[in-house]
Amino acid sequence: MIPSENETIALKWFEAFNTHDLEKLLSLYDNEARHFSPKLKIRKPETNGLVSGKEELRAWWQDAFHRLPSLNYIVTSLTANEKQVFMEYIRKVKDEEDMLIAEILEIQNGFIISSRVYHG
Repeated sequence: MIPSENETIALKWFEAFNTHDLEKLLSLYDNEARHFSPKLKIRKPETNGLVSGKEELRAWWQDAFHRLPSLNYIVTSLTANEKQVFMEYIRKVKDEEDMLIAEILEIQNGFIISSRVYHG
């Protein structure tokens, strides 16, 4: 993949996330994709912060969209190369303090194979 194609995937990711379009979001991921998040580790300690495969991703994000209907991300920076995208954004949820987030999407053959979230 060329960097601009990976950046396009990241922009589609933000669009799907901010509209809470779960199917569109999942369509960007490989069937065996892995996702790590500190929030996941807190809410579901048995996962140790890691989910694998689209069904586990679906369950995690479906729960988040249900619990946090105002959840929205504001992109502050995207840096793409041939294999990954480094994203920085602000997590906004009504009645919660804004949170600075960094996330890395690893991309292979046009699909996200891994994502890792870091809280600022």
